[in-house]
Amino acid sequence: MQTPLTSWHRRHGAKMTTFGGYEMPIEYQGILEEHRLVRESVGMFDVSHMGEFLVQGPKAPDFLDRLVTKAPSRLQPGQALYTFLCAPDAGTVDDLLVYRRGTSEFWLVVNAANRAGDWAWIRDRLPTDGVELIDRSDETALIAVQGPKASEILGPLAGNEVLKLKPFRFFNEVRVANTTVMISRTGYTGEDGFEIYASAHDAEGLWEQLYRQGIPPIGLGARDTLRLEARLPLYGHELSRSISPLEAGLARFVDLEQSEHFVGQEALRRQREVGLASTIVGLELTAPGVARSGFSVVDGDQTIGVVTSGSFSPTLKKAVALALVPMKFHTVGTPLELVIRGRRVPARVAATPFYQRNRSAR
Repeated sequence: MQTPLTSWHRRHGAKMTTFGGYEMPIEYQGILEEHRLVRESVGMFDVSHMGEFLVQGPKAPDFLDRLVTKAPSRLQPGQALYTFLCAPDAGTVDDLLVYRRGTSEFWLVVNAANRAGDWAWIRDRLPTDGVELIDRSDETALIAVQGPKASEILGPLAGNEVLKLKPFRFFNEVRVANTTVMISRTGYTGEDGFEIYASAHDAEGLWEQLYRQGIPPIGLGARDTLRLEARLPLYGHELSRSISPLEAGLARFVDLEQSEHFVGQEALRRQREVGLASTIVGLELTAPGVARSGFSVVDGDQTIGVVTSGSFSPTLKKAVALALVPMKFHTVGTPLELVIRGRRVPARVAATPFYQRNRSAR
């Protein structure tokens, strides 16, 4: 499948790959340079492969409260939250963003690879009346503008309205570069930035105007290294049907005390009460080597875990990884080893996020 911007990427020399079933740009001028641009200046990503569902109707707030791990009914219009769909056994069906667009209207953003599964999961739990579920994915484009200069460049293009947004807030309808869009102060890089939801029909024109304002396009390669440094999870790696949000270290996005019971709440409570068997930790390699997803984590002569994500960190100039290991190995400083192409490479458990921006600079 293609996004509304695939032709633009090809014309401008992007190296393409398949991700989530879509043909996507992996890089333009190199992952290291694109990573640096977002950390130091600004860049924009085509993330139109993401799925967007509209949930509306008088029973929509209560329905979503019973579906995800934090109550969307508590949001005010113009607020968003990060949350999870969980299975009854506590496994993660998907991680998603929920935007409250009105009293009874919500916008859900789901992962591309999970779009069909999420649609079925939500549809099968709809009440007989009072809630309507609409798939807006194919008619919606999503452009993420990220970096410390994101507000400086986007501000004049949006009449400086976007500068009023706080994190996880959004404007349901605003003009950006002469295009009507929904814009939120959210992102997946660890930097300040915005995500712009536009009509698929308007996507290339908007992208081109942003490009002409000096915002360089960034591929999925740098998106992955940026999110890893910021310890942001990727579904299928740090989250899955076999890794719960608690095991992923994301308990702050789960409300186990809310009175409106959501799917998986009881199983998650049991995990908390009994204690987690495993957890996601950060690792820093202390010898040359780069860890990749699927590599083994060993302690002595025992394989005790697996790398979920790993890369060389362009910002920190060292190799880092996230790994699923037994709880007893979660303490920062714990020495472990990784098996990289048959070679054992020393590492240690590290504090995360590996990188955190200076928020006072905004």
